[in-house]
Amino acid sequence: MTIKSASGGSPYKVELTPPDISAHRAGNCGVNYVTTFDSGMPGPHVMVNAVTHGNEICGAIAVDRLFKMNVRPIRGKLSLSFANVDAYHCWDSLHPHANRYVDEDFNRVWAAATLDGGRNSSELTRARAMRPVIDDVDLLLDIHSMHDPHGPLMICGPLDKGVEFAQAVGIPEFIVSDKGHANGTRMRDYGGFGDPASSKNALLVECGQHWEQAAESVAWQTVWRFLRQTGCVDRGIADQQLDATPLPAPKVVRVTDALIASSADYRFRAGTQGLDIIARRGDVIAHDDGVPVLSPYDNCVLIMPTLVHVKPGLTVVRIGQLAV
Repeated sequence: MTIKSASGGSPYKVELTPPDISAHRAGNCGVNYVTTFDSGMPGPHVMVNAVTHGNEICGAIAVDRLFKMNVRPIRGKLSLSFANVDAYHCWDSLHPHANRYVDEDFNRVWAAATLDGGRNSSELTRARAMRPVIDDVDLLLDIHSMHDPHGPLMICGPLDKGVEFAQAVGIPEFIVSDKGHANGTRMRDYGGFGDPASSKNALLVECGQHWEQAAESVAWQTVWRFLRQTGCVDRGIADQQLDATPLPAPKVVRVTDALIASSADYRFRAGTQGLDIIARRGDVIAHDDGVPVLSPYDNCVLIMPTLVHVKPGLTVVRIGQLAV
């Protein structure tokens, strides 16, 4: 199978090993790699989804571990799923960036017009197969990780219901409220998840750099706080899995802009990292071909900055204002 996404070696150490998920292939709902457990009691349909992108390993580890623990819902239904399995199965530790997707980004095809359209790809075929299950899901956690080292964050969409859900789950500390991406619709924004009039809700957790050991822990803690918040599982069982360390108060960031490089000489200020907070309006964020790029407001948060390999037209960082 030919992978069309970026390939090549990685400057980052691969500390995680993708689990063998072949035991979960058959599923039980007519969709490979999707399994739904029904408690027989009233309650929401809750889903924990992994490998929306094939090289995001921490989610696969978490979902595989839930299977091995025989986790079952005490009310409603619980679905455990592996999404872009074709890409996942192309993992190569020597080229760990190469299997993000097969033909296109699975997390940009979740608009009804795209799913109902005539275009075809590996990812669209898979999304169309999963769609009937996703249509039935009330509460979704989609587990992701990031290309570059970055503190974990929860992406909750633009609606207040998403922010409130993320605050209730409680981790990660940073909650990013955004409108998604111009080049396609994410699963977490699909259908009722993105409808303010619907009780459905979805979260997308970014656990850290793709292959760092810490991302596995973030995924596991987030899964159990999510499951506990939904009431899907026994609270005592969830509590046994959770780190007892007190959590910091959530920080909500509302995305306002995407900054685009006009040159290859785009340089963030020295020491810049993801989730840096630029304290004052007018402070320098970066220089673009020598021209200063200034913060448009106080408490400006840098979300997933691209610190190397910048080229003209590239979105180098999204910025948002920290709610205070």
